[in-house]
Amino acid sequence: MSVAEKTFPAAVVRAKGGRFELEQVSLGKPQHNEVVVRIVATGICHTDMVARDGDLPVPQPIVLGHEGAGVVEAVGDSVRKVVPGDHVVLSPLSCGLCPPCQDGAPLSCENTLALNFSGCRLDGSHAVHSHSGQELHDRFFGQSSFGGFAVAGERNVVKVRKDAPLELLGPLGCGIMTGAGAVLNSLKVTPGSTIAVFGAGAVGLSAVLAAQVAGASTIIAVDVVPARLELAKSLGATHIVNSSSDNPVQVIRELTGAGVDFSVEATGRPEVLRNAVDALRSRGHCAVLGISKPGATVALDINDLLMSSKHVHGVLGGDSIPDIFIPKLVDLYMQGRFAFDKLVKFYPFEQINEAAHDSEKGITLKPIVRIGASA
Repeated sequence: MSVAEKTFPAAVVRAKGGRFELEQVSLGKPQHNEVVVRIVATGICHTDMVARDGDLPVPQPIVLGHEGAGVVEAVGDSVRKVVPGDHVVLSPLSCGLCPPCQDGAPLSCENTLALNFSGCRLDGSHAVHSHSGQELHDRFFGQSSFGGFAVAGERNVVKVRKDAPLELLGPLGCGIMTGAGAVLNSLKVTPGSTIAVFGAGAVGLSAVLAAQVAGASTIIAVDVVPARLELAKSLGATHIVNSSSDNPVQVIRELTGAGVDFSVEATGRPEVLRNAVDALRSRGHCAVLGISKPGATVALDINDLLMSSKHVHGVLGGDSIPDIFIPKLVDLYMQGRFAFDKLVKFYPFEQINEAAHDSEKGITLKPIVRIGASA
């Protein structure tokens, strides 16, 4: 059976706010620069639910999923980066031609919307087809990995070592990469420095893990959920602050004297971003990671920003070059220095709706749905 004749289950969303429905779909013929990946497991990210609910303008019905990991099944004629049998993690698709891509920032690609959220290829064609005859959208983040197979571009497949647990690695392509990259790539946290991480979800806790890797001497985790704060402490946070009962800026200044060198905002809440900036010392740096509702704004003290020479950075995907950074994170994990496995819980594919529910309710930090075997 050729790749184009394969049928497999995929999770399809057919209405805004609807459930993920497992349906049999089939692959179209991959193009010359594309890679067919047999999906082993895919992480569930907040963005998947935003797209499901229609708050992200993607066409429906659609196959979502953008934290896929799997095994290369076939490659297009021009692909040289991977070969069948390689283990890969899927990241967002970029064009490679625009100024940000040329500048080594592919996750800030100027063609991100067309490549990752249009529901089709640039030529209007689709990689996945419904058996019902109804048009089915795909190409979500250049992959649509909530299915047995995904068609990705050569640019957004990242080859990883085969001795690493493949079913665990999918979230490295988005959420984990974002938190860790903010610390190691964007802020470039230095040994002996101080950092406060606002939000102890999967992204924020990845930042905590990375801060420990970077050698920060003081790592302060801020959240309102006691269990998450205790987990942060077990992952390397030297101090925890429950902002539902304590003023985090005041506590941070008491702990550090003048404020932290670095802060990470991973909640998307304007009032939390204000705290993350206020908690900085003079010439401190804040990385903004949390996605807010469209049109959300934040009020900052302009004089404090100016007189203290504070820096506020918007960060996408941890300013990572996935081909370089994801294998680095895998190596750190295999060395026992980046325990992101403590953040995840596995679900069978048939329980994808339960996994999404548990993520939205904060029951599970990072759900991963098992879809196929790694062998």
